[in-house]
Amino acid sequence: MRRGPAARETSQTKTVWSSDDPLQPDMADDTITPARRVLGPIDRVSEVLFGLIMVLTFTGSLSVAEAGRDDVRTMLIGALGCNVAWGIIDAMLYLMGRLAEKGESLVTYVAVRKTTDPQRAQRLIADALPPVVAAILEPAELEAIRRRLMLLPEPPERADLSKDEWLGSLGVFLIVFVSTFPVVIPFIVMRSVGPAMRVSNAIAIVMLFLTGYAYGTITGRHPWLVGIGMVVVGSILVGMTMALGG
Repeated sequence: MRRGPAARETSQTKTVWSSDDPLQPDMADDTITPARRVLGPIDRVSEVLFGLIMVLTFTGSLSVAEAGRDDVRTMLIGALGCNVAWGIIDAMLYLMGRLAEKGESLVTYVAVRKTTDPQRAQRLIADALPPVVAAILEPAELEAIRRRLMLLPEPPERADLSKDEWLGSLGVFLIVFVSTFPVVIPFIVMRSVGPAMRVSNAIAIVMLFLTGYAYGTITGRHPWLVGIGMVVVGSILVGMTMALGG
């Protein structure tokens, strides 16, 4: 029942619940049902930003004057290995977060069905909704939602992860991992460390800007200013990570 930041509004839609999983929207008849994206826009921007910062801490550690091919190879292995490891960790955290969200929704759903006090049920429903939505609903509308919930099939004993959520975890891993490659490609195809470093930094700056531009568009901020700000903030974060790491 609780919607994440990636939930969208659709017109003339109707949400129903499948008998297999009352916590997931399903299709019924010819009605279009809103569905949660595997990863929301903010999630994707965050994962790309994290992958960039991680790989930049490795490329920035190279000395242009002293680094040889062995140093470059070590850097590449470290950068790719670190992003693979964190991609797996981040994918697991994504699954844990989704399972916790669905478990919380299930607890609310069961509580609404079990209570004999309609007013308490309405409060539970209102608490599960985004504040801006709950604030405009009248008691009669909350009661209508309660009645519809009472008509749904019995809830499952526990919340389970769906296929889309497993795909979402794979998406998290791939975004973290794939965002590494544009920055390290110059070190793979160019033998001279100096030019490779300059090209790599230019690619990183462009990617940071595009990440900020996308974030600004999503949040309603000025995309160009947010893009420039993201380059500055990303550079600061990389510098802090390198300084604290050694």
